[in-house]
Amino acid sequence: MDLRRIEIFAKVAELGSFSRAAEALFLTQPTISEHIRALEDELGVQLLDRLGRGAAPTRAGELMLGYARRMLTLAREARQALDQFQGRMSGQLVVGGSTIPGEYLLPGLIGQFRTKYPDISISLLIGSSRQVATWVDDGRAEVGVVGARPGPRTLLARELMVDELVVVVPGDHPWAGRKSVTLADVKGEPLIVREQGSGSREALENALGEVSADLSAFRVVSEIGSTQAIKQAVRSGVGITLMSRRAVEDECRARLLACVKLKDLKVSRSFYLVIHRERSRSPLAQAFVEFVESQMPERASQGHQ
Repeated sequence: MDLRRIEIFAKVAELGSFSRAAEALFLTQPTISEHIRALEDELGVQLLDRLGRGAAPTRAGELMLGYARRMLTLAREARQALDQFQGRMSGQLVVGGSTIPGEYLLPGLIGQFRTKYPDISISLLIGSSRQVATWVDDGRAEVGVVGARPGPRTLLARELMVDELVVVVPGDHPWAGRKSVTLADVKGEPLIVREQGSGSREALENALGEVSADLSAFRVVSEIGSTQAIKQAVRSGVGITLMSRRAVEDECRARLLACVKLKDLKVSRSFYLVIHRERSRSPLAQAFVEFVESQMPERASQGHQ
């Protein structure tokens, strides 16, 4: 089997579109279609259902996709291992990040890592903690950083650092000049929360559970799956929120928003570096893992699941 055809098939299957795969791989759509047809003819089975402008793997395609990812990963590892043998570090690495680490922690770390290894390319996929765990589990990403300990026992989670959630209000809110508020105060305000599956939401629910409370006791006016959208909603007066201090440092410094501590409830969670227990890691992935851990001097003792 031609490795290039396998790469093209995997890209179409993952993006759900011939045209989007063509853009991602810098090929024309007819070229993409020709490679897929050739691979299907070689294997004697239809791998993709053509659905109007989209495409979806058939049952045979789903089976093939798992092998395709493994083959592509092994090919990347081989190239990186040979480069490393010759004293170079090159290749491509796919990293997954949940919203807060993906938007506020990983970009800086990736920039520093690329300064050290300028010949590499890193793709950063951002999703919920649950999605990132799935990507690492199925091999789409070699490394992930998430805000909630992953569930699958196939994954190894190492604690990197602790993140605190604070009450965030508009810059002109009556609480803007206060150092702290109580849980009872928050219950009287319209509250915006993250979606199910996010590390922030899980941290909030866990902290409330420790004081025998839950979100049903609050005036939840909106569930939003984007940190940036929540910040805009707070600034627009939709409600207040509990959010990672790291995510609102710039806005609070500029007084566009105000960060207030919650006096009678500590809401914190950890960021975890996630890798697969059994999959071999490429030299590039291993170097990135070691680099990220070296940049976290305050991280807690490593744990695993």
